[in-house]
Amino acid sequence: MPHMQESLLIGVLALQGAFIEHRQAVERLGARSLEIRFKEQLQHIDGLIIPGGESTCIDKLSREIAGELYSEITKLGASGKLPIYGTCMGTIFLAKEIEGANQTRLNLMDITVKRNAYGPQKASFEADLDISAISMNASEDSHPFPGIFLRAPSIVHAKENVQVLAEFDGLPVMARQNNLFVTTFHPEVTDDLRIHKYFLDQVCTSKNANEMASVTTFQYEVSTSKS
Repeated sequence: MPHMQESLLIGVLALQGAFIEHRQAVERLGARSLEIRFKEQLQHIDGLIIPGGESTCIDKLSREIAGELYSEITKLGASGKLPIYGTCMGTIFLAKEIEGANQTRLNLMDITVKRNAYGPQKASFEADLDISAISMNASEDSHPFPGIFLRAPSIVHAKENVQVLAEFDGLPVMARQNNLFVTTFHPEVTDDLRIHKYFLDQVCTSKNANEMASVTTFQYEVSTSKS
């Protein structure tokens, strides 16, 4: 859907973390991007990316300045109308449960995560990931994806309504639940755009569905007013 992607506006939560790299990735795919810092901006976007960063920093921001923004993201995410993609810390922020912690989170996705599951920063690593969901359209896309794990969390439990799209060492590292999508690794620090393209395809599908629903509602209201 390249022509459709050109009309997309993707918001990137820009309070901290690697938001610039995500903006660059979606723009390389032809979409537009917007740094999100205020809740009023959310009404203009077609999808939202929550970048990696420090989850305890997000917790502090929620208590000090960003509470209304987070509440609006939760509302839109729960409605199913806004596709949201969380990387690394974004996975933690979207999760309903954080093992051993009670920090602020959006409480949207039916997963339990463990922070810093692989150790400190010096224990960060790269691993080849086989992800069939991003390799279905062209044979040249069938090579493994370079998963960069930087102080990464792990998804230690996912409910049956969560679709696991990739695993590493027997645990999910990429998953989707309706309009919610997460990776515990950092695709934005690679030159491989397949993960971001997968998300933009989700956003395209969601935007089409929302527009068709609006047209159907309008037609019904017109028909009712004439009768």
